[in-house]
Amino acid sequence: MEPLPTNFFAESTVSTARHLLGAHLVHEHPAAGRLAGRIVETEAYTEDDPACHASHLSRNPETGTITGQGRGRDLFAAPGTAYVYLIYGVHWLLNVVTEPEGTAGAVLIRAVEPMAGVDIMQEWRSRPTTDLTNGPGKLTEAFGVDDEQHGMDLTGPPLYLADGEAVPDEEVATSSRIGITKGVERPWRWYVTGSSFVSKGTPSDQK
Repeated sequence: MEPLPTNFFAESTVSTARHLLGAHLVHEHPAAGRLAGRIVETEAYTEDDPACHASHLSRNPETGTITGQGRGRDLFAAPGTAYVYLIYGVHWLLNVVTEPEGTAGAVLIRAVEPMAGVDIMQEWRSRPTTDLTNGPGKLTEAFGVDDEQHGMDLTGPPLYLADGEAVPDEEVATSSRIGITKGVERPWRWYVTGSSFVSKGTPSDQK
């Protein structure tokens, strides 16, 4: 599996989110060995999106200075950078920064199908295979990802996104994103239909 290059992530966030389906998440874990999975669900977040952590920030195009505080400042980083944050004080979520550097955007990796290191994932999560990585907080636990990986370059080891088999359009569905209260009208969640590893959450516009 070859790591995806930086220019793959420099494209629009929406396009990147769609085309990451079928790609692989790989962690060459120093203690556990190779952990890998096929991406089956993603979500997009852009600078002008009220659900994005950077929506309250701005960047001076001449000086590059970012106005505002918070971890969302890191969404203006180079494409391919890991953006990891904590929700509910419990779960780490893994995103990859998109768009050219200086424009904020990210794709949330919501679910993967385990491929390598499944025994380690089961040891760490003590769950059936289909419940190991079918959600963004579950997959980070299964892959040993936390705040230590925030800011890493995901275009090369130890934690990276690699090429895979493209998923045809007829096998892809979209919906509103899950777990948000703003921007619910945007159909920016992509998932592989029929996959038992897609998360079980309800799209936000259906609540």
